[in-house]
Amino acid sequence: MRLIVLGCSGSGPGPESPASGYLVQAGDAHLTLDLGNGTFGALQRHLDPWALDGVLLSHLHPDHCSDVTALAVHRRYYPRPPFDPTARRLPVLAPREAPGRFAAAYATSAAELAETDLGDVYAFRPLTHGEPVELAGMTVRPSRVDHPCEAYALRLEHGGRSLVYSGDTGPCAELVALARGADVLLCEATWPHVTEDWDAPPSGVHLSGRQAGEHAAAAAVGRLLLTHVPSWYDPQRLLGEAKEAFDGPVELVVPDATYEV
Repeated sequence: MRLIVLGCSGSGPGPESPASGYLVQAGDAHLTLDLGNGTFGALQRHLDPWALDGVLLSHLHPDHCSDVTALAVHRRYYPRPPFDPTARRLPVLAPREAPGRFAAAYATSAAELAETDLGDVYAFRPLTHGEPVELAGMTVRPSRVDHPCEAYALRLEHGGRSLVYSGDTGPCAELVALARGADVLLCEATWPHVTEDWDAPPSGVHLSGRQAGEHAAAAAVGRLLLTHVPSWYDPQRLLGEAKEAFDGPVELVVPDATYEV
């Protein structure tokens, strides 16, 4: 498998990166992990959007999913599509509220909302904790994690390799269990562990750099990739925290970079 970073800025686009979004290639298959603000533009630098085989969404905060509506416009109005998009609807695996949430984001009025349904171009399927799904030759294993909305960490398996994506989460045993023995853990590191505002991070929202390292160590993963750093925090500080807690390879991901799994 191969991981390409479309965007990695936490909580919204930053001056040097779109928000959260990643392209995963496995054999001839291509999936996106999240599709936040600005990532659809980045996707087009790496892949013809018509070659996309599916979309996975960890949760429905805008910085992880807002460009799903941009992709819908592309599939509806592209002047010469290579196939009928209504006959080959794109699979979207996401939390249960996704169809209604994206319809609301796409519609311009309450009246239009009643007639808006992105089901002409998307085939929505709900994620369920602990229930694996086969998609484009990959096995996807979702696990509910600790965030203010319905949110999942996702484990992708293909050809004996495994990639785990934390999505957004506070510290939780579920992430450790899902990531156990994974080749790569792509993990959020949203804030420092200690700041002038707290002696320990708030629970149930995000991971600090130290906590990302602790989860990687507890799961005995092969490699830790840090992501989701907001523009107002120093990524090198979070990298240093993670390295103190995890003695395996650790990197900060950057936009447009490619990582082998």
